[in-house]
Amino acid sequence: MKRINEYKKLFQIEHEIDLGELKLAYRKLVKQWHPDKFQDDDPLKEEAALMGQRVVDGYHFLVSIAPETRAANLEEYNSTINECGITSLHHKGLLLEITFTNGATYEYFGVNGNTFNKLWNADKQVRFAKRSIYNSYVYRKSKKSSVE
Repeated sequence: MKRINEYKKLFQIEHEIDLGELKLAYRKLVKQWHPDKFQDDDPLKEEAALMGQRVVDGYHFLVSIAPETRAANLEEYNSTINECGITSLHHKGLLLEITFTNGATYEYFGVNGNTFNKLWNADKQVRFAKRSIYNSYVYRKSKKSSVE
């Protein structure tokens, strides 16, 4: 959630992500922080390069969690969560990463330690995840499926 809020603040997004607004904000920030805009001896040139990379990373991240992107990929997501088992779980902070048997990996944001422990200790992890995680948290696909 921290990462989401940080990038939303960078792009000055206060509500749900709209791809049109995001694209306009992205273009504005890229123009503002493009390294070619600064002279070689300008101390801001290095900061501009770092900020430019942060803007690009933030844009791609926010696009991946935007409702429009999730809606476009919903069929694939539903196929994965309904037909595949879980091969691995990784939890750090409030980020849960689930890798499925088809090789796809999804990140779920805002999953606390208590919920992760319940998932980890569940007799049937897939059933617990379907009921408590898959459609309850903001998610994004972080790695492609190995079988497509």
